[in-house]
Amino acid sequence: MGGSIGGLVAARTLSRRFTSVTVIDRDTLPDGPHSRKGVPQGPHAHALLISGRKKLDELFPGLTDELIAGGAVPFDPGRDLLFHQMGGLRIRFTSGQLGISLTRAYLEHAVRRRVTALPNVEILDRTAVSGLFGVSGRVLGVDLDDGRRLGADLVVDATGRSAGRTERWLEQLDCPAPKTTTVKIDVGYTTRVMHRQGGELHGDALLYLMSAVPPHDKRAAAVFAVEGDRWIVTLGGWHRSHAPVDPEGFAAFAEGLPSPHVAELLARTKPVDEGNAERFLYPAARRRWFEDLKKVPAGFVALGDAICSFNPLYGQGMTVATLEAVELGRCLDRHGEATPAMARRFYRAASRVIDTPWQMSTSSDFMYPETIGAKGIGTDLMNRYVRQVMMASHVSVPAHRVMLDVQHLLARPAAVVRPDRVVRSLIGARRSPAHPASTGSGAAAGLS
Repeated sequence: MGGSIGGLVAARTLSRRFTSVTVIDRDTLPDGPHSRKGVPQGPHAHALLISGRKKLDELFPGLTDELIAGGAVPFDPGRDLLFHQMGGLRIRFTSGQLGISLTRAYLEHAVRRRVTALPNVEILDRTAVSGLFGVSGRVLGVDLDDGRRLGADLVVDATGRSAGRTERWLEQLDCPAPKTTTVKIDVGYTTRVMHRQGGELHGDALLYLMSAVPPHDKRAAAVFAVEGDRWIVTLGGWHRSHAPVDPEGFAAFAEGLPSPHVAELLARTKPVDEGNAERFLYPAARRRWFEDLKKVPAGFVALGDAICSFNPLYGQGMTVATLEAVELGRCLDRHGEATPAMARRFYRAASRVIDTPWQMSTSSDFMYPETIGAKGIGTDLMNRYVRQVMMASHVSVPAHRVMLDVQHLLARPAAVVRPDRVVRSLIGARRSPAHPASTGSGAAAGLS
């Protein structure tokens, strides 16, 4: 259920283990790389993390090369990305890692084309699921709005954040709903697409990210070079620090950012569309704790945003859904069929995938006192230290490298707090131009 990235990658995984796979989506799936109604965040800047790109290449051999040949922009995240964080730019260096920058619509179209070509996969668009059917404790298939009933050995819920309907359907089969953790962040962002000739971004960079300096500054920005010789420019932030949709207000928001790079790019380029920009609102991140359920149904698992929906400003969702789909395949191989034991093992594996990005994103969200939700033990202490690592990354290549590896889910957060790195980060932070010792004030670094 669900034909976005999570559902498509799950279909690829299942196609190796089942005779036939059916992907059901209520939306009209476009023939080309176009945004669609069912993915309202689609027109905005999206990040495919390096770990996600590598895993997609394993599932779809040659996909990265195919995407680059079609216009996706290859980049080195240490050299080609300007990252303005905690009041300064991270030092640039050649990391040797390969990232690709592209639109969500282009990536989804390429993956869907690969999945459609699989001989045992069928994609049904403009088709809505009206319910699950089965017996107590076991899902046997789905009912469709047109009256059809599709039986299945396994149903995968990849329908996204709106999980209320699925929970009601499961409760009708005597399967309890998981507890949910909600972190209210009131994120909103606005996007304009600009023509790209090259060289418009400072230092010939291909991407630019700006994260706020908590707790007072809540603004964020992203500029990505994408296929079709375009820039995607996304501006917004936390707790209603949202960029206006009209061109004048959008430009004024960019002018007010603490670094000039976005405003300069907008002044040098022309918009693809002269009208108002598009806005996307995201009130809260949610995690559903399936791994804590004492009773899980046979023949059913949830995946992607249906388990955990992250603050989209961190760009983690597509990668996490991909990694979860890989874990689903491994669990099926271990158990042989979609038993409750398989589902429990999958939810534990998915939880391990989710833990790092959830910890990273929610900890950063709690740098703002307006954020509401369950704060993890030690969050404030860890945030104070991570601020130092971020400032050290302004002048220290090792600090930048470890932050890059953790953010791309190539290393766990524990890598940041290795004793040798703690000492180097604290020393490096004091060399940052944004450090209070350098500026004479704690304001620039968000420190008290």
